Amino acid sequence: MNNSIPPQFILLVGALLIPLFKGKLKLGYMLALPAFAFYHYLQMPEGIYWTFQLLDFELIFGRVDRLSLIFVNIFTVITFIAVIYNIHVRNDLEYFAGFLYAGCAIGMVLAGDLITLFIFWEMLTVGAVLLILARRSDTSMGAAIRYLLVHIVGGLILLSGIVLHFKEFGSTEFGHIGLNNLSSYLIFIGFGLNCAWPILHAWLPDAYPEASIGGVIFMATFTTKGAVYALMRGFPGEPSLLWIGMAMATFPMFYALIENDLRKVLSYSLINQVGFMVVGIGIGTSLSLNGASAHAYCHILYKALLFMSVGAVIHQTGKIKATELGGLFRSMPFTAICCMIGAASISAFPLFNGFVSKSMILSATAEGHYTIIWLALLFASAGALHYVGIKVPFFAFFSHDSGIRVKEAPINMRIAMGMIAFLCIFIGIFPQQTLYKLLPFASETTYELFTFAHIMSQGMLLTFSALAFTLLLLFGLYPIQIRSINIDVDWFYRKGGRFFYSFFNRSLNGINTLTHRILITGVTAHICHMAKEGPAKAMIFLLTPYWNLVGNSPQEQAVKRKNLHLQSEKGAFPIGITACLSVLLLGILFFF
Repeated sequence: MNNSIPPQFILLVGALLIPLFKGKLKLGYMLALPAFAFYHYLQMPEGIYWTFQLLDFELIFGRVDRLSLIFVNIFTVITFIAVIYNIHVRNDLEYFAGFLYAGCAIGMVLAGDLITLFIFWEMLTVGAVLLILARRSDTSMGAAIRYLLVHIVGGLILLSGIVLHFKEFGSTEFGHIGLNNLSSYLIFIGFGLNCAWPILHAWLPDAYPEASIGGVIFMATFTTKGAVYALMRGFPGEPSLLWIGMAMATFPMFYALIENDLRKVLSYSLINQVGFMVVGIGIGTSLSLNGASAHAYCHILYKALLFMSVGAVIHQTGKIKATELGGLFRSMPFTAICCMIGAASISAFPLFNGFVSKSMILSATAEGHYTIIWLALLFASAGALHYVGIKVPFFAFFSHDSGIRVKEAPINMRIAMGMIAFLCIFIGIFPQQTLYKLLPFASETTYELFTFAHIMSQGMLLTFSALAFTLLLLFGLYPIQIRSINIDVDWFYRKGGRFFYSFFNRSLNGINTLTHRILITGVTAHICHMAKEGPAKAMIFLLTPYWNLVGNSPQEQAVKRKNLHLQSEKGAFPIGITACLSVLLLGILFFF
């Protein structure tokens, strides 16, 4: 019997109580929430827990196994560190959104059925949108709306797949799905949108740079890694993921190289790194799946460190463009060192955590004889050194001296960055004692990381990549950092959305106007006029022969007509006339 409390509900319920606390008590409370959740994570033995019956569906809020546990581990760790990083923020809504986001992400990876998964999946969008809106700018408002619309579409696709899956199999259990029918393809695409697959990816570099400084740490952690987990659970060994992952690992490099906004550079590099995980899932062996899990864990750490570093730069300078920065190493040496540690990790330098996980995926690719994909991943690894490992710290902290002189980042930011920098190095040096113990899939052999072949091949790759960067820079061939807008596939729905709105505004509103003129001001108006004047005219038509018969003069008849019109408008007729009309109506009904 599992007596632990579901970690997701600790964060979700705790988020609602944040506004009740003030000052240091609030800080202690917010740090206690992820710490308490992590404690209950440690108390969770493997099994199925926290099940509820809803109509004919069994909702499973706690499918606990090694795959879900490694994600719960890193999600709670990064939430704790993100709270420290955001201590200086005075915005309860942003705190609430962060804990909502984290709680839903944990709920999603612990979900044992597709309905529970979908509920938390959709609530992730709410947390993300609030963190984008927390930036409080016109551009963030637009990005939040686009993010919401894209993920609503993705959610509808996923829901359609779940409904069809239940109709076909009579079960909503979330396990291996595989690509074999329409429902599985819809679920596959729904997962892929959150994973930022090519063509479906533009929401990520559009929205992440517009989030609040601390909010982007949550965003870079939960949405894409939650999708990686879902793919690992539902579609391991799916061959199409090999090519999707290869495309993800390679194409963002070209955008990142020419991008001026450093947070957009990191956003494109995030897609690149998730591509490695997707390739690992597509291979489907124990080594590759462990590599994908390990890379998700490590990527969350070093990507958070990189976003924290550039976030500290924004906080202190108000700038994030490569063309506006440079020389900050003199003013922010600690932040610069942390940024370089993050850059070394994403570049997979030996003794940093990126090397620990990326080597596993490359080894699994080589063992599977996927030569083209292996070469593409090597190319992507070299590119990561260029556009993140060197570009971000170089243009932010070194390069030309921009003349900006500021104080070092606040102490809470430095503590958070220091904690993650320590983890990046500690895991990189002691992987067997730390990360590898958490890996979910059993393997017949122990993976040997620090071999001569691994270290030499990676060292040569990094050396020649750094040499290429230096030569390109010296000969003026490196892409110039300029103020520009780079067009991505979101151009189609940005411009297409305006055309769509304009087209239907003119066509449908034109039909609406014509219909209003014909039916409301035309037919309906005539019916109303007839209903208003009809009774009086009918009575005048029937009574005129009677008036002539009894000898009423034309003047007297005119007065009677006027009175009938007034009585008709007020709905007040003499009782005798009303009785006669009632008898006449009953007679007509009797005959017809």
